Parts: sequence; structure tokens; C-alpha cells
Amino acid sequence: MTTDKNMKEILLDTLDNLSGEKEGDLERFKFILANADYEKKAPIPKGQLQEADTRMKLVDLLCEYYKEHGAVNVAISVLEKISLRDSADKLKEARKKALGPQQTPETSANAYTVKYREHIRNKYSAIKDMNARLGENVKLNSRYTKLIIVNEHRHKKQREHEIMALGRKHAEIMAEHASPITIANLFDSDKDGQSPQIVVLQGAAGIGKTLTARKIMLDWANEELYQSRFDYVFYINCREINLVSEQGSVEDLILKNCPDQNAPTKEILMNPEKLLFIIDGFDELRFSFNQPTGNLCSDPCKKQPVEIILSSLFRKEVLHKSYLIITTRPIALEKLGQCLKDERCAYAEILGFSENERKEYFYKFFGNEEQARKAFNFVKDNEMLFTMCFVPIACWIICTVLKQQMEAGEDLARTSDTITGVYMLYLFSLLEGHSSNSEKQQVQDNLKGLCSLAADGLWRQKILFEEEDVKKHGLDKPNSLFLNENMFQKGIFCERVYSFIHLSFQEFFAALFYVLEKEETVKKSETAIQPVEKLFEKCGKSRNYLMLTVQFLFGLLNKKRMENMEKKLSCKFSPKIKNNLLTWVKEKPFSSLFNYDKLPSDKEEMIFYLDYFYCLYEIQETEFMQSAMNHFTELKFTHHTFTKMDQIVLQFCIKNCCNLESVYIEKCRFLTEDPNEDSPGPCKWPLRLGGCHLTDTDCGALTAILKTSQSLTELKLPDNKLGDAGVRLLCEGLKHPNCKLQTLDLWKCRLTGACCGDLAAVLRTSQSLTVLNLAGNKLGDAGVRLLCEGLKHPNCKLQKLEMWSCGVTDAGCGDLAVVFRTSQSLTELNLGAHYSLGDVGVRLLCEGLKHPNCKLQILRLWSCRLTGVSYRDLAAVLSTSQSLTELNLSHNKLVSVSEVPQVLFDNKLGDARVRLLCEGLKHPNCKLQKLELRDCGLTDTGFGDLAAVLRTNQSLTEMDLGGNKLGDAGVRLLCEGLKHLNCKLQKLDLRSCGVTAAGCGDLAPVLRTSQSLTELHLRGNNLGDAGVRLLCKGLTHPNFKLQRLDLRSCGVTAAGCRDLAPVLKTSQSLTELNLRGNNLGDAGVRLLCKGLTHPNFKLQRLDLGYCGVTDAGCRDLAPVLRTSRNLTELNLWGNLGEAGVRLLCKRLKHPNCKLQKLHLTKGYLSEEMRAELDAVKDTKPDLVIELLDWWAGATAPMQL
Repeated sequence: MTTDKNMKEILLDTLDNLSGEKEGDLERFKFILANADYEKKAPIPKGQLQEADTRMKLVDLLCEYYKEHGAVNVAISVLEKISLRDSADKLKEARKKALGPQQTPETSANAYTVKYREHIRNKYSAIKDMNARLGENVKLNSRYTKLIIVNEHRHKKQREHEIMALGRKHAEIMAEHASPITIANLFDSDKDGQSPQIVVLQGAAGIGKTLTARKIMLDWANEELYQSRFDYVFYINCREINLVSEQGSVEDLILKNCPDQNAPTKEILMNPEKLLFIIDGFDELRFSFNQPTGNLCSDPCKKQPVEIILSSLFRKEVLHKSYLIITTRPIALEKLGQCLKDERCAYAEILGFSENERKEYFYKFFGNEEQARKAFNFVKDNEMLFTMCFVPIACWIICTVLKQQMEAGEDLARTSDTITGVYMLYLFSLLEGHSSNSEKQQVQDNLKGLCSLAADGLWRQKILFEEEDVKKHGLDKPNSLFLNENMFQKGIFCERVYSFIHLSFQEFFAALFYVLEKEETVKKSETAIQPVEKLFEKCGKSRNYLMLTVQFLFGLLNKKRMENMEKKLSCKFSPKIKNNLLTWVKEKPFSSLFNYDKLPSDKEEMIFYLDYFYCLYEIQETEFMQSAMNHFTELKFTHHTFTKMDQIVLQFCIKNCCNLESVYIEKCRFLTEDPNEDSPGPCKWPLRLGGCHLTDTDCGALTAILKTSQSLTELKLPDNKLGDAGVRLLCEGLKHPNCKLQTLDLWKCRLTGACCGDLAAVLRTSQSLTVLNLAGNKLGDAGVRLLCEGLKHPNCKLQKLEMWSCGVTDAGCGDLAVVFRTSQSLTELNLGAHYSLGDVGVRLLCEGLKHPNCKLQILRLWSCRLTGVSYRDLAAVLSTSQSLTELNLSHNKLVSVSEVPQVLFDNKLGDARVRLLCEGLKHPNCKLQKLELRDCGLTDTGFGDLAAVLRTNQSLTEMDLGGNKLGDAGVRLLCEGLKHLNCKLQKLDLRSCGVTAAGCGDLAPVLRTSQSLTELHLRGNNLGDAGVRLLCKGLTHPNFKLQRLDLRSCGVTAAGCRDLAPVLKTSQSLTELNLRGNNLGDAGVRLLCKGLTHPNFKLQRLDLGYCGVTDAGCRDLAPVLRTSRNLTELNLWGNLGEAGVRLLCKRLKHPNCKLQKLHLTKGYLSEEMRAELDAVKDTKPDLVIELLDWWAGATAPMQL
């Protein structure tokens, strides 16, 4: 073995001899060297030669420029040119001696690379299509089309192979990554100037990983890629590696790439920083890589088991300066990450073809421009096929099928529009020509064995089959059109193994196995195949490697396809399988998808459920779909990006769900919308597209829906950037006679007054629109004026108008007042959040409200900073209006003294203004039923006036006074009215009003005597245990009628629970109790359970969220779940401990348990615990277990 020092010493000795032999020889050497043309490499620049003013510097320059062996070759050539043949011969002899007897200049690393490149060019320049016949191949460069690659590393535990799954994610990722990279950029430095040594290139099966790896090999061999970076590039096929049983070394892996066994491997290994290894198909490796560090090998020539060699390469224990490209499917990323440990890596993902690249692929595939144009236009018009073409393998299949159809003169429209249909066409196309009876029988026999082999491999997660495996399934002569034959080296011999042409084909044939009538081709004990019920069961638990097989299974059970398959393949389908499939989809997993209370909140879960929609879409049978989904009523998707294929699949499923009442699509994005595409067909559901990033360009498609749909009744588009142009487009659809829309939500859509003219035209013509939300848009008075022209029209049917925070002033109120006097339909108006409304504006409104023709029932003027003058006018309305039943004046006070002048600060609502309002409320003509005065700056004085109202008013049933600092004195005054026999109040909200235990003493008599009060909210008051004790004196009275009690965050502890327990035992009316946010602890829960286990216990909903409950508290609650006949909802947010949750699970399964909904915190539950909860839901399909993300906290939606 030679070393750097050997070669440099040889050169240095030669140059020393030159200076000693004859004066001027060294200068002549340098002169000729300046013009040397070695292997087409430019000569050393003269400036650099001049700087090499010593023999040592000249040797270093030669070695640096030509590398060591190249430097010796150049020196020999120069010596011969200056007629110093003796010196040249001596140099040759010295080099030969240094190299040793087994190596020659022709086999040195530098010289050998020429031969190696030629070998790689010959090996990788051509590829074979999957259906290629003998002698047929395609030049790689004539077929290869650039793929989109992004340097995106995504951590997902379950990203199994499914072409369809990546196809949907593909469009989303493309939209997020504006700057894709190329294979030439894989080793580029990052922003910190660090270049990766390992590049992980991930992508789904069929996305082009292997073709990309082969392209890298070919481009390097053609000196078009990585020339200055790598001297050698080696390709390692993981399928072949799986078959290696004997020990080997890294040196052996290199030799397998070389054209012969004379490669100078020792020299090649001397420069590891110049070596690139491409490990293709890591996900197919079946080895365990959990190797301890001590087992790893640092010697590239030492023979070790193959898993040790690869582990050493991955962990950089051997050739630590070398470079790796590792291709893998996403499913193996986690396993690969463990192998790489902390090594510096770059992760890139192949996304497939962009639209332009799909077109380019078609033109390259067909060769004929006219055929390519016709085929591409056909596919582009077919949504499913066009989307599938993101994936190269699917693109190839479609092109193959279309080309054969075109050559046969068939109509392209006959091509199926689902993935199953495309694979079937490909199947039939390869079977063409096998028409004789003997050939048909052979095809039929082979097909059954092929399906059995596929299913067995699927359950074993095996994709490479030895001859024994193939023969075991009745394929004695495995000449199937759908199996690839691979020749792999095994020692000094070769071994023949088989694989399906692509993993997706194995999944297709595995699905076909389940639908064909069974004939024993192999003993069951010899296979891992499970019955179809197990296939459904395992697939239903999580996203895994079985999903695409199930999707194919749905597609194969289409009636027409079954008939076609039976005719073409002369085989029979199992009559039972379709009924089994229908039973499965009715029972699970769909039972939890369409119930609003059971909807998935996790994004991964939503993608999981979308996969099932794709399964249903595959079968393409209306009757089957309607039977499978007829008992579902609601569907919800949030924070999801829908591709066009997602939208078509979703539409198909929804259209066939006859009893679906609501579809909630919130905070979602819809990609690649085409305004000219066909609109969805009739479907009876409201469409809610809140925060979906829609713009005016998306409104064209919605307009088409409005014009054609006879049943779309609700369109919600809040928080989208529609603008006036978008609304103008929508209005074209809204004015259409076919439009039946009842509700239109345009909150915060960046509208101005300019769009109100278009909306007014809709109001004049629409016979269905009854609810319009324009809140959060800067309409101004000019916009209101235009809108009122429509509202005043006799044809206008609008009942509810939301216009809060729309920039309305006094002038706009004048126009609205005219509407009050004339409109026969408008019953609800929200003008909240108008800080500049003014007394004049309110007076104008009130003039309209007092008109005998006014039909308005609900008026909201919250956060309008009203003055005393305005309240006097409103009081007059209350005393005269025969229609107004609800008035909201909440938050009508100035927030801070420092924000406004003192004169304005004095103009808050306050007690004086309540007195004015109460004059109207006490009037015998007052019809108001609900009054909201939350956070209006009231004190105890104002509550005395309200008490007088309660003693006289016969209509008021609901009052919200939360956020006012009335204190105990105010409560005392209010209770005087509440205890009066004439008081009809049913619901009272006193949250955060500064009430203490003393106030509870006054409320207790109210609870004992009131015949109307059924709901009391005391949330956020520091009542303490003493206050609860006083309340319970009223709650235990036999006359009390209270049904709902809210004591959230009231400072209650275990002591308070001692008083609440008797209430639970005796109360015949209390059905809901909210104790969230109180530090009850397990001791408090134990005391409560004494009441909860009593046979008289009537409570239905109990909230113990964030009450400090642990497993000990769950131990006491568990018997309640088993014995209670009334408790239907329980909230236990917080860290219960897994032992506690496990106790609950046991009782939840009990047949006597009546609980319908359980709330837990997701973040505190392990995957194992969630699996146990899923098992509970399997036994109790009506039970909803809602898992809240821990960070959502008390802001979550559950309300008591």
C-alpha cells in the first residue's frame, strides 16, 4: 500500500537529481510543465509555478493540482519531453516499487476512475419500463423528468406508504415551499456555512427515489455532477443487501460496484472525503440497527455482518469523512434517525411532479407531440387522474394505459377515474394476448397464487421473495407478468429473487386476494394471512401499511368492476365480502366521525378519517354509500388544507349522506380552485368556510354553487379576504332564482360601503335570505344608506342583521330608523362596538323603534359609550314598543380615566342611567324579556332600582349583570325584588360582581321562596366555603326550583363539598352543577360522592375540571359511574393520573353506566392510555370521550 509520503518523496528525489545532473534541467522541467496537457486538464497557471521557487514547493503544487499519482504521471511525461529518459525510467521504477507487486499505474485510483466512470455510464444510462419485453429499454435521460425536491424534514411517526396520501400532502407542501432545490444542491452549505455529510432523501413509494439515485450515478459518470466534490460514487441497493448472509466489509461493497476485481480499493479508501455512498431503499432493510457502540467497526477492510457495516457507515465510525445519500420512505424515518444519532444531516423530500413537469413527462413518454397533447388534456380535465400524476409511478401507469387505448383507437373517456380503475386497466393491458384456453387457465392459476403471495407478504411486511416463497403459493414457474426477477450476488454465485414491480401492486393484489373465491393454493398454517375481519380491525385502529389495501378492496367491490374482472379473468368473486365491508363501515370507524360531539380535533386524526373517505370514494356506488352513512348527521374539519382531490372525495361522501344536517369546515384552506369547474351537486347542508384564506378569485366557484344548488341554505365566510369584488361575484349567485340561501356570514371580509349596493339588490330580489352578517367591515354611513334601500323594499325577507363595528354614525342611524318603520321582516339588529354613535343617532333609532309598524324584537348596542340622554330615549322605547323583547347594553362605560377627558368619563352608564332605564322597564306596556347590562359600572345603588323593576315587571325573565361591582349590599337590594311574588325572573348572571359569603346569606332565602328562578351564575365571586354553606340552606329547602348552579372559581374547598353533598341527595330539581377551578381535591370529591351515590340523586351534568382531582378521587367517582341513573356528562380536566383514568375506564364499560360524555385533558394521557379509552368507546359506541389539548385550559367550550 502506498502513502502520500511515498509519492512525494519519489518526486522530490527526482527533482533533486535534476538539479544535480545538469544546470538548467529544473528550469526546463518547469517550462514544459507550464504547457503540460494531462487528461484534458488545463496546465498549472504560470503565476503559481513562479511562486514554487523551491523543489519542495514544486512537489506540493504538483500533488495538489494533479493529486499524487497524477503528479507522477505528469512528471514522467515532462521528463520524456525534455529527453531525460533515464530520469523518467527511474521515476517509473520507483513508483512501481512503491505501489507494490499487485498494483500498476493503470490500476491506481486516479487512473481507474476513467474505467469506473465508463462502467457506470454503461450500467445506468438505460432503464427498463415495468412492462418492457426482451430487449426493450429506454434511455434514462430521454425519460427522466425533474422532480420537485425540498429540504424539508418532517417528523411523523406514522407515514406509511400510500401514494394517495402523499399526493394530497404534495400540493400542500408545494404551496409552502417556493424554492425547491436540485440534486446538485443536496450538499450545499447551510446558513452557518456547514455542509452536511449525510443527506436523507425521503419520499413515498413510487415517487422517484430510485430513479433519482440512478440519475445521480449517471450524471456523475458523465462528469455533469459533483466533479470537484467526489472522486467515486457507489450505489448500494438495500434489497440486495437484505439477501447478504455472509460477512463482508466496506471494501467489498465498493468492489461490487466496480467492473472487475482489480480495483485499487486500498487507494480509493485513502481519501474518504472524496467518496459518496448512495444507500437506496433504507426502509426495505430488515435488520436491527440497535447496535451498541462497541460492536461497530472502524476498519473498512474488516469483514463483519452487514448490519454492523451499515451501522458503522451511518454512525460515521468507519470512513467518517465520507458522504452518504440515503433514500427512504417516510415510514422508516424514525428508525433511520435512531441509526444516525447526532450526526449532522440534511433532510430533503421528493414531492413528485409539478404541473409543468407532468406535462413534460407526457411529452417525453409519448414522443408523438399530438398524442401527448391529447392524452395530457384528457388527464388534466379528469381531476382524479391529474392529481395521481403528481406521483411518477402513477403517471407512468396512466400514460401506459392511455397510449395503449389510443393505439387501439378507443375513447379515452372510458378510462376509470379512481386509482383502482387505473390499476385494473393496467392489469388488463398486461394480460392482453393470453387468449388461448391453456393460457387463460395458466393466467387464472397464476393470479390466485400471485394474490396469495401478495397478501402473505403484506401481513409479514415482506416485499422480496425467494424462490421457495413463490413456489409455496403455487407459482412453480414464477413467470407472472407482475413479478420482477432480480439477480443478486451471493458470495461467488448469484441468487434469483422476486418482487412485485412496485409495492402498490402488491397491495392491489393483496386486496384482490380477499375478493376472490378461495381455493387452497397453500396451507393456512404456512402463511401469515389473516381473515378480512382482522384486516378491517387492524386498519381501523391507526394509519398503517394496510390502508391502501383496504382502499383497493373498496374499489374492487364496485359492481361493474366485479363483473368486468370476472369476465376478463374468468374468476369468481366472494359473495360475502361486500356485506362484511358494509357492516364494518357502519360499525367503525365512522361512528365517531359524523357525530358533532365525537369529532376528531387532532390534524393527524382528520387525515386518518380522510383516508376512509377515499375508501368510500373508491367503491363509486351510491346505494352502498347511502346505506353506510345514512345514520350520520354532522361532520367537522378544522385547520386542514384540502387539495382538489380531497374536495371531490369529500363532496362525493357528503352528497350520499342523506341525513347529514351540518358540515363545519373551519380555518381550512382549499387549494387550486378553478372558478370554471363544474359546481357540486345538490346537498342538504350549511357550508361554513371560516378563516379559510379565500379571496375574490375563489368566489367564482361559490357563485356557481349558489346558482345551481337547490338546498344550500347557509354560507359562512368569516375572516376571509373577499373584498368588494368578491361580494359582487357572490351577489350574482344570490340573485339567481335557483338560490335558496337563508344565511350569509361575511364577518371581517374586508368590505367597504361600495359592496352594499350589490347586497341591496340581493335583498330586493331574494325570497330566501333571512340572516346577513356584515360585522367587522368598514361600511360607513354611505354603505348603510345603500343597504337600507334594499331593506326597505317590500320584497325583502331579511330577519337578522349583524352590523357591529361597521363605522356607523348618526347619519346611518337615520336611514336605519326608516327601515324600522317600513320593514315587515327585520326582527334583530346588532349595532355593538360603535363608539361614536352619539345621542342624535340613538334618538333617531328610537323614533323608528317607537313606530307602531316596527317589528324589531332584539337590539344590541353593546360597547357604544351611551350617555344619559340615550338611556332616556331607550326608556321611552321600552314603555311603548310592542315588539322589543331583548336589549343588550353591556360594556357601556369608558375603560380608563386616562384615555379620555374627565367630562366624557362622567358620561358612563352608572346608577343614574339605570334609574332612567328602569322607568321604562316598570311601565306596564314594557314587553322586554331579556336585559344585558354586563360591565356597565353599576354599584349597589343601581340595584335598588332594578329590584323595583323585578317587583313590577311581568315579562322580564333573564338578566345579565356580570362584571358590575355591586358587592353584598347590591345583592341584598336585588334580593328584595327577587323574593317578591310578582318576580318572574328565571335566569340571573352575577359573575365577577364582588359577592362574598354575606351576599350568599341574602340569596339563600330567594332560593327557598322563588317559584321562577331556575338558573344562577356566581362564577368568579369569592364566596368561599362559608358562602356555599349559606347557599345550601336554600338549596336543601323542598320548595327550591333551581336547575343550574355555576360556582366556578369561587374559592370552594373540600369543606364546601360537605355542605353540597346533602343538596345532591335531596334536590329534585338541580340537574347541572359547575365547580370548575375550585381546589376541592380528592377529599372534596369523596364528600361529593356521598351525595352522588344516593338513590335520589338527580344531577345530570357535573363539572370538576381543574379541581385537583387525582387517582384517589377517581376511585371514589368510579362507583358513581356504575350506579348513577341520571349522570350523563362529567368534566375532569386536569392531571388525574393514569391509574385514576384506568379506574374510570373499568366503570365506564359497566352496562349500568349511563354517562354519555366524558371530558379529559389529552396532554396528560399516554398513547397506551388513549388506546384504553378507544377500547371503552368500542364497547360503548354512544359514549363521547372528548380529549382537550392541555393548553386550551378553561377557555375550552364546555359550559354548564
